[in-house]
Amino acid sequence: MIVVGHSQNKGYSILVDCLSEQHCAVACVESCAQLQGYSLSQATLVFMFVSGFSGHVLNAETENLIRRAPHISVIPVVEYAEQDRATALLERGCVDYLLAPFSAAQITALLQRQAAAVSAQESFVSRSPAARRLLAMAQRVAVTRAPILITGETGTGKEMMARYIHRFASGDNAPFVAVNCAAIPEQMLESLLFGHERGAFTGAVTAQCGKFELANGGTLLLDEIGELPLGLQAKLLRVLQEQRVERLGGHKEIALDVRIIAATNRDLSEEVAQGRFRSDLMFRLDVLPLHITPLRERQEDVLALAQRFIARYAPQEAADGLLTDEACQALLQHDWPGNVRELENTLQRALVLRRGLFIQPQDLGLTACAAPCSPLQTPGMDAGDGKAALRATGKWAEYQHVLDTIRKFDGHKSKAAQSLGMTPRALRYRLSAMREQGIAMPAF
Repeated sequence: MIVVGHSQNKGYSILVDCLSEQHCAVACVESCAQLQGYSLSQATLVFMFVSGFSGHVLNAETENLIRRAPHISVIPVVEYAEQDRATALLERGCVDYLLAPFSAAQITALLQRQAAAVSAQESFVSRSPAARRLLAMAQRVAVTRAPILITGETGTGKEMMARYIHRFASGDNAPFVAVNCAAIPEQMLESLLFGHERGAFTGAVTAQCGKFELANGGTLLLDEIGELPLGLQAKLLRVLQEQRVERLGGHKEIALDVRIIAATNRDLSEEVAQGRFRSDLMFRLDVLPLHITPLRERQEDVLALAQRFIARYAPQEAADGLLTDEACQALLQHDWPGNVRELENTLQRALVLRRGLFIQPQDLGLTACAAPCSPLQTPGMDAGDGKAALRATGKWAEYQHVLDTIRKFDGHKSKAAQSLGMTPRALRYRLSAMREQGIAMPAF
């Protein structure tokens, strides 16, 4: 632990003594400039008394410290009249703050929150200010059992954020249950969520717990909540309001103690306006909103994520030296319409297909993705294989037609699916198959 501030600051001695009583190794300095001579690799927390710093210097020093040691959590220590300064520092990547005067119990609680955050973070990379702000907000909303709505583009890591909130609040012993509302047929989804009794419908030969029951005492993630059929939305709303669930074919209500996290890549307000989502359910879910910024808007996370994926898929190799400078530049210049999921797939593919010891730009396969809105290019085929070439040309023409149709409706996939003569779910599967073929999806 490092404490930055003067000994005459209110609460300084209380903070240092409490940290020492918690068996923390404490280093005390008067300014961030004195940290230049410190090795910060072992430090986890920096408490910074804001009194005595001008706003400009404080902001600059904080940003420099976070940039130099992104693994460190910076905790501003402020008095009541300085809370606006703490808010500004939270916007720059600080994860929490301490309000003076404080007690030893408050410091202990803060240390416990930070320990839980480190344990929960796992593979979540937060180098950029946007990612750090998101984690700070997630820690605040995790302390309540009110519903949480996570929004963001496809591939940004909404389920990972839900798991982070769950681990931070409940640890690893409580159940975490995830349901993809878009991947399950409507006739099965009700039974899956609420459970059923024996004989409730044809084929129900035994009683079955629903996902709500399985998640009791923990967290239930309703992923792709915007795809939930209207009929089930009313039943879900009642469960959220009553905190009780009744199995299909049953007459007994089961009390629930479940944290509900919903996730979607859709604009639920637009879905409500189009009559596809209930406004009362949206308001019930959107109590504590969290929005995940797309990867193209947080470049500081790109290389850190790349190193994390390399370490995951090639643990026997030195992750920090496998990417050449040119490959790093290619990663930073790419727009990442598929967000973190696309980056992960790119690195996993590069590790398999690389032509040498190091990953070069050509191993990343990003050339075709440089202009994601350009027409698709049919891959070259041997002229002697006419049937294969014809099949490939037809398949690529089909892909191009799908993308052109989505652009025609300004990225509105439901309207595009109707025009294409398929269901929205079938269109999502088609787009997923296209991504697996290596086709970059424009940021619709």
